[in-house]
Parts: sequence; structure tokens; C-alpha cells
Amino acid sequence: MTKTHALRTGLLAGAALLASVAGSWAQGTYTIGVSNTVQGNGWREEMICAIKAEALASGKVAKLNIAHRNTDAAGQSEDIRNLISAGVNAIVVNPADPSGVNAALKEATDKGIVVVAVDQAVTEPSAYVVSNNQEQYAYLGAKWLFQQIGGKGDVVYMRGAAGASADSDRDKGFKKALAEFPDVKVVHEVFTGWQQDQGKQQILDFIATGTPFNGIWTSGIDNVIVDALVESQTPLVPVVGADNAGFVGQLNTVPNFTGAAVTNPGSIGAAGVTLALQILDGKKPATQTVLVDPQLWENATEEGKAKLKAAADPSLSPEWPVSISIPGWTDYTKEQIVACKGPGE
Repeated sequence: MTKTHALRTGLLAGAALLASVAGSWAQGTYTIGVSNTVQGNGWREEMICAIKAEALASGKVAKLNIAHRNTDAAGQSEDIRNLISAGVNAIVVNPADPSGVNAALKEATDKGIVVVAVDQAVTEPSAYVVSNNQEQYAYLGAKWLFQQIGGKGDVVYMRGAAGASADSDRDKGFKKALAEFPDVKVVHEVFTGWQQDQGKQQILDFIATGTPFNGIWTSGIDNVIVDALVESQTPLVPVVGADNAGFVGQLNTVPNFTGAAVTNPGSIGAAGVTLALQILDGKKPATQTVLVDPQLWENATEEGKAKLKAAADPSLSPEWPVSISIPGWTDYTKEQIVACKGPGE
């Protein structure tokens, strides 16, 4: 064998090896870290299952490293630093605070780790954001509610978690609608922490005061609010919630109940995985922030009732949004998200 032939053979072998390595990378050697700070909430549980299902369906993720616990920004920063130390390629984060985890996120991006915030925005400029449009979510539902009660009256305003950017954005949307209806007053405002038991007890406590009210806007803690009205034999008023399976079912079946569900899919977590993989593959989005616009489904019109009937899925957990996928962002099947299994599980 001549030196030239040997060199050519070596180069070809090297190229083949590189191609093989690249191919195996594309087939599933990315490690994605996940940081979430709320447990015991059906929406967040669906988000985690969507992340697992999309990572599996993509074929590009070898492992998920999930930090999933109830904690604050300080605890989340610790979790993110642990993910950095573990050598992940990307981190999908649902932030406890819009700026409280910025330092940890900056440490990640400085090391070349792709960071994608889902559901809620962060202010760290090196991070990407893919989120449901939370301001529009609140505006659509609040405007519908205020119109439904005739443009005047007293409403109960049941918010999410204090300090969370999704709650702050929703508050902007709610107050934008409120400004358009000067004869609507907030008679009671409370933070539910996005916890079912807490929200139900809060509305029961308020009902016990005897203060009259004409409608309830909720930040996604909804089916238990309707349960509380029914169980306490309180006259049913219009209620706005999210597209959670239990609430959608109530909108279809509870007699003499009027309400609206605004879509806020937990499957946004899967969109975070998709965006992270696109960036890792060299396909960066045109902007740092991508928003998914919500829809409103109400049972006050025949058209709305038809949408709610089509959306209903009693096979899902009552706390899971029925929007288990997002066109263009998710690739898994219903069976995969319900199974809640990621790569290697």
C-alpha cells in the first residue's frame, strides 16, 4: 500500500467514524435537564409528562435529568447549578421568579448550555422563552366574564402564585379588561398558589361571609371552585377557568352553569424540549421569545358548546389540560404523554 493510498484510507475511515458519531448524537445522545418548582399540581404534572413524551418521541434525547420539587428561587438556582454540574446540553425551566434565577441561568449559558424557559418568562437575556401568552389568557377570560354579567357587578379574582411571572402577566391582562368595564368591581382578590385544596377552601371561606358576587375568574384552579358552589348550594355564577379536563367536563354537564375555559396547555413543556433541540441542532428562532396564543371555549352559545364537547376528554385526570398537544411543537401520541415515560424509563 502506498503512503498516498494509506493516507486516503485513513481519512476515509476518520470521516466514517465522525459520521457515525454524528449519527449516534442525532439518534439520541443529548441530555436535557428540567427544573420545576411546583409539585402536587395537575398542570405541572402534565408539563413534566409532556417533556418526557417529547424527549422520547424526538429520538434525540438519551437522558432527562429532572429536578421536580416544591421550592423557591433560591432552591431552583441550586437545582439549576446541579444540572450544570451534571453536564446537561440544555435546561428546560419553569421559573419560580422572572429574575430570581437569572444568575444560575447565566452560568448555564456561559458554559454553552441552551436554556429554555417554559410557561413563564425570565429576564435573563441569554435564555429563550416559549410560553402560553399569559396576558392574553387573562384578558380573554376576564373580558368574556365581564360581558357575561352585563358589564357591571362584583367579581371574585382568584389569582395564581404571588411573584410568579405568569401570575403577573395574567394580572396585566385581567386589569386591561377591567379598565374596559368601569362598572365591574373586584369584591375579593386572593392568591390560590395554584393549589386545588387551597383554592376550594378560599372560595368556601368567602362564601361563608355572605358577601354577594356575580362571577368568578380563576387562574386555572377551576373545577374545585364549581364543586364548592354546588356543595355549598350557592347560586351558580359564571366562572372562568382553564382547559382542565374536570372543568371542561363541568361546562358540558353541570345544569344551569355558564362558564368559559381558556386554553393553557401544560404541553408547553414539550414545546420547550422541541425548541431546545432545534437550537442544539443549529436552528435558532428569529426571536428569544415565542408565544402560543390561547383560545376561549364557552358554553353560552351553540358554537361554544360544540367546541367544548369536541374538546372534552374524561379519560384524562381532572387537573390535566385537555390540550395535550400543540400543533407544530409536539410529536408524541396521547398514549405516550399519559404513560409519562421518558428515554430509558
